Amino acid sequence: MSIPVCEHLHLEVDGAVLRVGLARESVYNALNTAMITELCEVLDWSASRSAGPAGLLSDEEGPLFRLLVLHGMGKHFCAGADINMMRDAGAKTPEENREDSARLDRLFNGLWAHPCYTIAVLHGVALGGGAGLISACDHVVAVEGARIALSEGKLGILPAVIGPYVYRRVGSAAFRRLAMHAGRVGTTEAQRIGLIEDVTPDHDAAWATVDGLVAEIMTTGPSAVSAAKELALGFDRWTGDDLALRTWTLDFTSRMRGSDEGQEGLSAFLEKRPPAWRPDDGGSK
Repeated sequence: MSIPVCEHLHLEVDGAVLRVGLARESVYNALNTAMITELCEVLDWSASRSAGPAGLLSDEEGPLFRLLVLHGMGKHFCAGADINMMRDAGAKTPEENREDSARLDRLFNGLWAHPCYTIAVLHGVALGGGAGLISACDHVVAVEGARIALSEGKLGILPAVIGPYVYRRVGSAAFRRLAMHAGRVGTTEAQRIGLIEDVTPDHDAAWATVDGLVAEIMTTGPSAVSAAKELALGFDRWTGDDLALRTWTLDFTSRMRGSDEGQEGLSAFLEKRPPAWRPDDGGSK
């Protein structure tokens, strides 16, 4: 398997699990143009090698991905936008600033819509764009003491590009409050409003929790995982009437039941055996 070469990310492949480490430790993993570009490229690459859409567990290059774990190396998860990038924005034309924003939008949407189950491991701070990264993941495991902020307001700007992803996670009232006061919240408040799922006492416990999540997701059909996200995205974007929505869900269910994975899962249940996608079964589709 040809893994992308990155300067600002540390990539680790463990079978069907891809771990992506933000690796600008000296600046607390602040997002600059180069890191954002690398993240976009890695998300595109891993999505193209995801098991769910392919309907396969592996190909000639090895196992296809079923989970993506995003974490920060060093003292913090991500301190938001790099100060030099923000300083440069003042000298850029509106068109150039829009291009920068489009690159960020590609990053967050690529993570939000990624076909794998995505997990963020949060320690230290997740500010601005860092809060956007965790909001775009399916599951967030935080170490006690972590702090999160939609900090853009402190600079006189808005969390607009990350807004859709934070909004979908926490809802209107909580998003509005976080964006307006722009202050840091701890893990208790973040968990209360649904910004994170798990809180652990230390880093080791966080990674143990991640290992448990990985084991659980590996028992679920990879196409079912991807399709569940596709279903949620469909609900997010639905503009039709109620009857059309019900028809769409019926068609969706019929397609999944008739798929190779759906038939394998039902057969395995009736035959009281593990389905082919379980790691302890050793089968492949």
